[in-house]
Amino acid sequence: MEKYDTVDSYINSFNGDLKKKLTEIRSVIISNYPDLIESISYGIPAYKLNKKPIIYFAGFKNHIGLYATPTAHEHFSQKLEKYKQGKGSVQIPLSDQIPFELISEMIAFNIQSTKSKSD
Repeated sequence: MEKYDTVDSYINSFNGDLKKKLTEIRSVIISNYPDLIESISYGIPAYKLNKKPIIYFAGFKNHIGLYATPTAHEHFSQKLEKYKQGKGSVQIPLSDQIPFELISEMIAFNIQSTKSKSD
């Protein structure tokens, strides 16, 4: 597995529709949540608040993986039930529209959870 130093280099390693969708996810995150710190963690794009994970995403051959913490996945389980899931992960098939509103809701939930824990 290739190692990436930046989210740009990670996204630029993909082509076509997958690259476009990864770029769109990134744009939604950074434009709506400017306080999140962007980095590469576990080899994929990561967004953190106060060093706490909020969301990660990754590109694969047939899907995009979203990793928004097991607590968020449990909270949004009904909205996520149409997707293949693991503990804290969800697979969005490349043939599907990206659920930007749901991603934003999950991010907001994790931000609120993180802030509540630090109070």
